[in-house]
Amino acid sequence: MSLLIESITLELKAIEAAGTWKKERVIASPQRARIVLKNGIEALNFCANNYLGLSDNNEVISAAKIALDKYGAGLSSVRFICGTQEIHVELEKKIARFHGRENAILYASCFDANAGLFETLLTSEDTVLSDELNHASIIDGIRLCKAKKHRYKHRDMVDLENKLQDSMSSRLRLIATDGVFSMDGTVTPLPKILELAKKYCALTFVDDCHATGFFGNSGRGTEDYFNQLGSIDIINSTLGKALGGAAGGYTTGKKELIDLLRQRSRPYLFSNSLPPPVVASASKVMDLIINSTEILDRLKSNTNLFRSNMKKAGFTISGDNHPICPIMIGDARLTTEFADKMMEQGIYVTGFSYPVVPKGKARIRVQISAAHSQNDIEHAINAFVYNARKLKIIK
Repeated sequence: MSLLIESITLELKAIEAAGTWKKERVIASPQRARIVLKNGIEALNFCANNYLGLSDNNEVISAAKIALDKYGAGLSSVRFICGTQEIHVELEKKIARFHGRENAILYASCFDANAGLFETLLTSEDTVLSDELNHASIIDGIRLCKAKKHRYKHRDMVDLENKLQDSMSSRLRLIATDGVFSMDGTVTPLPKILELAKKYCALTFVDDCHATGFFGNSGRGTEDYFNQLGSIDIINSTLGKALGGAAGGYTTGKKELIDLLRQRSRPYLFSNSLPPPVVASASKVMDLIINSTEILDRLKSNTNLFRSNMKKAGFTISGDNHPICPIMIGDARLTTEFADKMMEQGIYVTGFSYPVVPKGKARIRVQISAAHSQNDIEHAINAFVYNARKLKIIK
């Protein structure tokens, strides 16, 4: 153990020396547009996945409280033993209807949904083709399966087609991609992927965690954004971001696919059921967004306001008009200093550096919420401009 601790200590010192140490600020309030930290500082929060601002919604909280009283704190069981309640089944039906699919299956997280998919579906006779910048959970899930594995260059459809051609002898080919890439706010080229999938008889899988509920005309994610509803074979997503922000993930698709996952998917079979309050809160969110785009429209307006004004000020922002707005800085130390100075002015943002993003591509990832007011957005922009000029990031 002493040898292990010595090795760990050296690694920790190296992380700190590189300027990539990740601080964890303690929040003493609910997750909302304006938060209070444990040290008493109040700040506007611009780095949560609370895209629709529903993490602290009164109707959502009320639904969770009612479920807590009616169904208890948890199930103390996995689904197939004695861990399924009527609300679990009801939520799965709502998710399937929302996506226009036949069925859905709940997991403790989307990380678990990704961990349980590829191993269950693919054999050594199959091939999976994965975008090189896919989320870690997709990468880890693919590692668990026995299929042949190919990484295609990020959003490079020529490279994907070459790899599809090279794998023609496989029983099944599955193209796996994030819908929206969370570090860059960029969208996968879904129409071209669908075209290639049809041409080479491949299946399509999209992780839509940073799209479900708020991206596209009706908030139904990447395929909605491209007017391709119903086109993706398998969708995995989360309840822990726009859909209430609590926890949980899911897979939705064909009935037979979901039936097999219930029988074989290890994270599903060996993990406790989602707690009733979490299920109820997500179910209420589905009710709030399924028939109205009011919150979605507010988020779009806020996103456009922030992106357009930041670009006018001279900032380099990555992404495809998505609420994820990465402010590209480059240097890790400078990015950390910039984020700290923003906090001093009451703007909570976080610097991202290696290994979360590639070396030399450090950034402050701003995330816009429907809960932000126009004044909130403008205040954040002014703070960014003021500090960027002081640090000579912009003129």
